[in-house]
Amino acid sequence: MPPIAEVIAPFSRFPGWLLRLACIIAIVCSSPAWCSNRYANGFDLQGALVPQDDIVNGGPPRDGIPALIAPRFVAASEATYLRPDDRVLGVLLNGVAKAYPERILLWHEIVNDEFDGEPLVVSFCPLCGTGAAHSASVDGKRLTFGVSGLLYNSNLLLYDKQTQSLWSQMLGKAIAGPFKGTALKDFPITHTTWQAWRKEHPRTVVLSERTGYRRDYGFNPYSDYLTNALVMFRVSQESHRFHPKEWVLGVEADGTYKAYPFTELAKAGNVVRDRVGGRLIEVRLDAATWSASASSDGKPYPSQTAYWFAWFAFHPRTDAYQAPPATRR
Repeated sequence: MPPIAEVIAPFSRFPGWLLRLACIIAIVCSSPAWCSNRYANGFDLQGALVPQDDIVNGGPPRDGIPALIAPRFVAASEATYLRPDDRVLGVLLNGVAKAYPERILLWHEIVNDEFDGEPLVVSFCPLCGTGAAHSASVDGKRLTFGVSGLLYNSNLLLYDKQTQSLWSQMLGKAIAGPFKGTALKDFPITHTTWQAWRKEHPRTVVLSERTGYRRDYGFNPYSDYLTNALVMFRVSQESHRFHPKEWVLGVEADGTYKAYPFTELAKAGNVVRDRVGGRLIEVRLDAATWSASASSDGKPYPSQTAYWFAWFAFHPRTDAYQAPPATRR
């Protein structure tokens, strides 16, 4: 095990508060007791579907980042705390449109919600840039999710309070606990700006800043992390083909995975028609909102927006789209 000073050296470019956090994390994660213990934050990792050593402590204890259990929403006209270019995660389900501002999700990561009787858990992982909407019901049993404080491939691990199972956000599947191997039903989610979502869904409601917690929702504690090349936590696979924080839209078809980097889509004119695993897929980049979507046979196709390093860590055999060189005259 290298000296702690060597472990935290890469973090020296970060602001003081983040450097202190990194020091704490480095000390905790370098402890022999941590590395050999089958328990982490009180969760039993025995028999996990992924290597136990790849499940790491993100710093906060269980529920140290408080999930929202009874979220409040306001009409779009009342959301004066949002700027037009603020990022939101949008969900349209059962005729109901809801927007979840990232400025709030940064501090809570999980929202336990309901759409006209359909229980949903909406999650956001600031470290991977990933948003997800999953069913919060398994075999008719409604689950309530919290933030475990643990990470796998630098990605959020949720846990359900009913069974203490650990769920990977990007996999949408339980990797440890009684529900191990169980997958949650996935629902479409849109990464976009508040202005764009509101224009498309004028009757949308939006998550209120009145969460019951005192947080500075106007401050982004990850601002430096978004632009530098540093990945703070261990990942099982790495690729330096693109910048680690390059936004990509990832799709899967017939067991084949492919990533579409936003910068490559922009070079290709924002619209790419491609074949993935035998399926024809069209990928579109909205350059104004810096968001992308996929479709097939004229219908929306399941996709995931993520940082390149995160997509590759979970799908190391992924293909990656690269725009053809410009035609020379």
